[in-house]
Amino acid sequence: MPNPAAGITALNKYLILNFYEANLINRVSFIKLDYIYNTLNEIVMEIRNRITELLGIQYPIIQAGMVWVSGWKLASAVSNCGGLGLIGAGSMKPDLLREHIKKCRVATNKPFGVNIPLLRKDVEELINVIIEEKIRIVFSSAGHPGKYIENFKKNNMIVVHVVPSVKYGKKAESAGCDAVVGEGVEAGGHNGIDEITTFVLIPQLVDILKIPVIAAGGIANGKGILAALALGAEGVQIGTRFAATIESSAHENYKRKITEAKDTDTILVLKKIGMARMIKNEFSNRVYNAEYDGASLVELKNMLGEKRERLGIFEGNEKEGMLEAGQSSGLINNILPVNLLMNKLINEYDSAINNFKKE
Repeated sequence: MPNPAAGITALNKYLILNFYEANLINRVSFIKLDYIYNTLNEIVMEIRNRITELLGIQYPIIQAGMVWVSGWKLASAVSNCGGLGLIGAGSMKPDLLREHIKKCRVATNKPFGVNIPLLRKDVEELINVIIEEKIRIVFSSAGHPGKYIENFKKNNMIVVHVVPSVKYGKKAESAGCDAVVGEGVEAGGHNGIDEITTFVLIPQLVDILKIPVIAAGGIANGKGILAALALGAEGVQIGTRFAATIESSAHENYKRKITEAKDTDTILVLKKIGMARMIKNEFSNRVYNAEYDGASLVELKNMLGEKRERLGIFEGNEKEGMLEAGQSSGLINNILPVNLLMNKLINEYDSAINNFKKE
């Protein structure tokens, strides 16, 4: 016989969640509803593996260190909810990075890390900051970690490198990285030139590497988390979904464009000078047409100019900025606070795995 109380609890969860998502609540109601939702929410996701142990986190969910998005507010909020928050150093000067690290430490006593693009001209200065601030976890990207791994390890850091292919995964492992993020071409921002999808990349990395693999690209809900783990990943790195949160430092226009995007609304451009996926707009269309017509490297670099990512993501220029976002934008239709989003991801994962078990 069905349990009436269980039905009421499920209905309450549904009503509260939709009330949240409608953005019709004031601050006082928000706090009260958050308490009620968390009281009703029975978290079932219990995953203990090499990634949760390595990073010291409750859930194998990592928030990507995105430029102009991932400041201390976002990173600390994710960490406080049991995931791993990352501060994105790619859009920060060394002094600003230090400020964000200090503020993040005040806001959370849980593990958090820093993402550093290794091709930055001031990468040495950024690395010095995280060493001086005794950061324990570093995610590196856009370059080879081999040049810096000895310094990282000498300072007792856990090193995770983002890779777009098996070739670079093997290089990261041989360099001494503790884990890799396998990022499929579905992901927002800069991607590998071979355009390998997440679904194809992850099982190959898992089969070949001895170190643990984290999946990234196209993951925005609990079903995606379950799929990634089924492929052999021991964690997921989520970017675009966390970009569209209240704590994200991105401009509201950029967040809104993510929620409005459909399945065909992102595009890969700039393939000759650093391929990137972004939401289609006047800038991306102009670049795409120029590439199709055979524009030279110099012409493309001139079209790109400087601070195009800041223009779109941080300043909210919808027409001329780079609105870097993944194909998962089509799965996102609201802007949520991190604590609700994390609960949502976990509940979706639990529901998906329970449905799978029923089959």
